[in-house]
Amino acid sequence: MVLQTPTSTKRQEPLVTWEKLPDDFILPDDPVENIQQPPLAAAVTDALGAANRLNSQMLIASNFGLVATVNRRIVVKAPDWLYVPQVLPVAEGVIRRSYTPNREGSPVGIVMEFLSETETGEYSVRPTFPYGKLYFYEQILQVPTYVIFNPLELILEVRRLQDNRYLLQQPTAEGRYWIPELGLFLGIWYGTRLGSTSHWLRWWDESGNLLLWSAEQAEQERQRAEQERQRAEQERQRAEQERQRADAMTNNLEEERQRNQALMAKLQELGIDPNTLS
Repeated sequence: MVLQTPTSTKRQEPLVTWEKLPDDFILPDDPVENIQQPPLAAAVTDALGAANRLNSQMLIASNFGLVATVNRRIVVKAPDWLYVPQVLPVAEGVIRRSYTPNREGSPVGIVMEFLSETETGEYSVRPTFPYGKLYFYEQILQVPTYVIFNPLELILEVRRLQDNRYLLQQPTAEGRYWIPELGLFLGIWYGTRLGSTSHWLRWWDESGNLLLWSAEQAEQERQRAEQERQRAEQERQRAEQERQRADAMTNNLEEERQRNQALMAKLQELGIDPNTLS
């Protein structure tokens, strides 16, 4: 009996459809894997809002379910941060509980994951259900930009989709990455936000200007208002000094006038006509 090795076959491409999520579908409600994830995501969004770079047609969310039906099985992944450039509005009073690309709006533009240690983690290319995250974003959703950030080891990686494969991007000399979907650079910044000092993901514009958080903008406005108040107070003090000088001059002239009147009166008492004096 001859043992034969089975001929390898090419893996069949997954059948991806964009179907309405059933109303009774229970979405994953896993807790975040470290306490830094929610503040990191909030900081990324906050700077965009403070810079007036958001509009009502966009969808920006964190730990929010992205839905696809793959080989007739519903697959949901909830990235730590996501950006969709345009979504269809939901009916009044309806709360969006997930997002199915191509059915509810445009494809997802950016996903971010803050590093964790799960089996189907950020680098997983598992091509079978429940699918690895990298495989799901790359092959199923085909998200143009995939960002992985490890705040503990200060690793920031940006992958761009090219020919249906993610290519790792190289940073600029400043350590930043160009994100074309938003027209901004993304990089790591060390500092304090809301009392927490750590490494954060920050945005910079094309000219290299840092996009401020709303709290930073408020502080900047407070300092500007305080400077204006101080300038106004200095102007008030200068005006008061000028008024006092003018009053002093007026008083000196009045005293001089009174002295002249007293002298003339004295001369008249002595029988001397002041007008005859040269």
